Amino acid sequence: MYKIPRQRFTPEFKQEAVRQVENGKPGAQVARELGLSEQTLSNWRKAAKVGKLVVGKPVSAQEMEMSRLRAENARLQMENEILKKATAYFARESL
Repeated sequence: MYKIPRQRFTPEFKQEAVRQVENGKPGAQVARELGLSEQTLSNWRKAAKVGKLVVGKPVSAQEMEMSRLRAENARLQMENEILKKATAYFARESL
């Protein structure tokens, strides 16, 4: 079974994601754009409310884009592996 590698996000990235939601952008949209699950973003928002989300310097747009692209790349690699396995399975079935 293919396991998605655990992603590490900088505190700045987390804060920027929370800020976007607090500024009125829908949480689902922010999560999708950044390559996160909605639950992860929700956890970050809860942590920010109680002051446990570490705040640092603002994240640049390029850093956010790189993080989003890394997450998307990991997701696409996982999907590709699933498709390879499905193709092999159905190729065996048709013989």
